[in-house]
Amino acid sequence: MIRSAMSALGWIGQRGTLALTASILIGMTLPFLSAYARPFITEAVFALLVLAFLRVDPDAVRQRSKRPVIFILASCWIMIAVPLFAAAALALFGGETLDPQVILTIFIVSAAPPVMSAPAFIYLMGLNGALSLTILIASTVLTPLTAPFMAELMIGDALDLDSLGLALSLGTLLGGSLLVATVIRKVVGSARIVAGKSNIDGLNVLVLLFFAVAAMDGVAASFATRPGLTFAIAALTFVVAFFQIGIAMLVFYRVDRADAFAIAHSAGNRNMGLMVAALGGSLPELTWLWFALGQLPIYMLPMILKPLVRRLIAKPEKKQLENS
Repeated sequence: MIRSAMSALGWIGQRGTLALTASILIGMTLPFLSAYARPFITEAVFALLVLAFLRVDPDAVRQRSKRPVIFILASCWIMIAVPLFAAAALALFGGETLDPQVILTIFIVSAAPPVMSAPAFIYLMGLNGALSLTILIASTVLTPLTAPFMAELMIGDALDLDSLGLALSLGTLLGGSLLVATVIRKVVGSARIVAGKSNIDGLNVLVLLFFAVAAMDGVAASFATRPGLTFAIAALTFVVAFFQIGIAMLVFYRVDRADAFAIAHSAGNRNMGLMVAALGGSLPELTWLWFALGQLPIYMLPMILKPLVRRLIAKPEKKQLENS
């Protein structure tokens, strides 16, 4: 039984990007389960972070920490520069005339840290997730400091964020998941974890499926009752994600291609769920619809971008062969 389950996880993990895309589509078809899954979103995020800590080589993270310039600049770009540009655009184009739901949506899209599963997604695309995890940790630690300031710039007093409570929640989430991953690594052993990377990827896909079911609450009904608006928002979430990814690739084009892609992926896939939790789990209807549909690019981009990743890896290797 256990061997069969591990084999199934390995099979899913080896087809991670395709399984990931399927999971978000399955999540949309199971709206009757959303009410049961939503209360456990925090636990799902915790599990994803434990899996990310397990999947990343601690030595690789330590090496990244010894060269902090790239991940510090990346974190500042994601958490400070991008939301400042968004705030400036709102001020320039008359944000006071926009619907407050639109402004709140812009805030959660631009001020949130990278999605917790970003390192796992990077691994599913065949790259090393150490830089992605380092950026994730640094950006998440910055969130209690930057988010209230960005909220004040964008929406003024309409949003009340408990910075201390958010900082404590983030510290507990990060510290607890790191502790659990460390204990598992000590008990199981690093060699077995490396050998079972496909099983970890498969388990990650299953947890992401659970999260998708929880996040998709109300989406099926929206497609049925107002398909035009829903499809337009879904398309726009992809446009925003690709825009943030493309700009980040341009900003960091001088660094290693794989590193630039990891940074860009982190910039384009934001942990909007964290901002939803900070707002008490309650959002206006339009903002919640964006949050739900915003999971589509997060889940589907690994499959869409994997061919690009292969080219990013192949070109440097080809250049090295030509120079040798």
